[in-house]
Amino acid sequence: MSADTLEKSPFVLALAEVRRVQQISPSFVRVTFGGVELDEFGTPGDVFDTRIKIVFPPASGVLPAIDRGADDWWSAYLAFPESERGSMRTYSIRELKADAAGTEVVVDFVLHLAPGLTGPASLWASRAEPGDAVLLVGPRRGRPERGGIEYAPGTASRVCLVGDETAAPAIARILEDAPRSLRGVAFIEVPSAVDVLSIDAPAGVDVHWLPRGDAAHGLRLIPTVLDHLGSGSSGGEIVVQDAEGEDLVWETPVYSGLGEELASEGSHDDRYFWIAGESGVVTTLRRHLVKGMGIDRAQVAFMGYWRRGVAMRG
Repeated sequence: MSADTLEKSPFVLALAEVRRVQQISPSFVRVTFGGVELDEFGTPGDVFDTRIKIVFPPASGVLPAIDRGADDWWSAYLAFPESERGSMRTYSIRELKADAAGTEVVVDFVLHLAPGLTGPASLWASRAEPGDAVLLVGPRRGRPERGGIEYAPGTASRVCLVGDETAAPAIARILEDAPRSLRGVAFIEVPSAVDVLSIDAPAGVDVHWLPRGDAAHGLRLIPTVLDHLGSGSSGGEIVVQDAEGEDLVWETPVYSGLGEELASEGSHDDRYFWIAGESGVVTTLRRHLVKGMGIDRAQVAFMGYWRRGVAMRG
């Protein structure tokens, strides 16, 4: 790693253009971004659940003219009037490609196009065409801190990955970047059976797709996960707990959004759980696992990616 890399900001703000758009299922559209400013973006092969920010153009179609070389780009972004900033949203990288021809960042967007549920990102993705421009914010290549990654199984012998369609790209990337010796299970709830996608998972990881159809969000995922863990809840009624407060639930072995006192980081040598998706569903699973089953919260990352009925920002 060069001294120059260490002196720069750990994050890259890059202008990127749409290279390809592919509707891979009714609920997912895959967008590939490229551009010379992405050459320092992310570390291929070490992506896992890396979160990035995407700035979509405002109604004018003109992105804010931020100094992308400045360390304090965030203040520069906020200095623009809201009508000129565009909309910033958080996504996971589905794939990061880097070769002699340059770097491409692939993002799978979930399409929520029902009246009243469509946000600026989903609407943009549904209309995206090659040549469209966005701003991408993500970790700088080669930096040891690899910002935006929460997946940290340590020496756990088995993993359990759980999520809805918004977490599917991160779960897929985790499994494809993981050692081929990884063992465990993944549960992914999606809107319908035609939203089941291909994942190159290690042979020792069983991937279960759970189409919910007309069921409420989480009502296939939660009981399936609890039954797998032997909680004995299969016959009882599952009530999805509403997340409280303005912030999304975010609890990892090394961070507590609730301000809980954390023990020193463990090795997770038994099991490691990674759970993400709708905040109420994640909160419900957290209650069952930590309070109901006594699983050490230091073995689990619980992350609310969005909240039902709330238009998320940032």
